[in-house]
Amino acid sequence: IIASSQAQVVRHLHPVLLLSLFLLRFNALVADPVATMSSSIPIVVAIQAAYAITCLPAAGSQIAKPAKKLRPGEKKKAGPESTGPNIATTLVALILSAIATLALYAILVLFGAPFLTHVSHTFLCSAHLAILALFPLFYARGVSSKDWLEILSARAPFDEAFGGLVGACLGAWCGAVPMPLDWDREWQKWPVTILCGIYAGYLTGKLLGG
Repeated sequence: IIASSQAQVVRHLHPVLLLSLFLLRFNALVADPVATMSSSIPIVVAIQAAYAITCLPAAGSQIAKPAKKLRPGEKKKAGPESTGPNIATTLVALILSAIATLALYAILVLFGAPFLTHVSHTFLCSAHLAILALFPLFYARGVSSKDWLEILSARAPFDEAFGGLVGACLGAWCGAVPMPLDWDREWQKWPVTILCGIYAGYLTGKLLGG
C-alpha cells in the first residue's frame, strides 16, 4: 500500500463502498441477476480503479521497487518518479481482467456451472470475480512470470491484493454450498450465492491481507 494519507483514506473507504453497493442491490440481484450484474460492472470497475490508482504501486513503478541503498556521501538522483494516476497501467490491467474473464468462465463451468444454459449469468459472475480479485494483481504485479508463479503456487506475500484473490476464490467455493439445499428460496438460484461468496470472501481476504 502506498504510504500516503490519501491512500489510507481510500483503503478504508473501499470495502465500505463495495459492501454498500452489494447490499443495496441484493434484492435486485435476486430478482434479475443478469441485469443487476451487468449494470453493476461499471460501478465496480470505477471503485476498483480508484482503489488501485490511489493505494497500490503500479507494476514497474519506482514505488513498487525496493529503494536502493546509497553509498556514504552519495546523493539521491532525481528520477522520473510519478505520483499521478497511472492510466496506462490501469487500462492494461482492465484489458487483462477482461481476457481473464473467459478463463474464469471455463473454470466455473468445470466446477459445475451450467454449461448449455445461464451463459450470461456465468459470464457476468466471472467478470465480477476478475474485476474484484484479478484486476488489483494485474495492476500491482503486471504480467511478471515470476510473480504469477508465486501467486499460482500460493507462495506470494499475503498482502491486500493476493488476500483478495484467495478470499474471493474460497468465497466462491463456499457460496456453492447453499444452492443444492432443499430450501426453495429465490436467492438460491444461480449464481446469487456464488456472487455473495465472492464479495464476502474478497473483502475478508483483503482486510486480512492488510
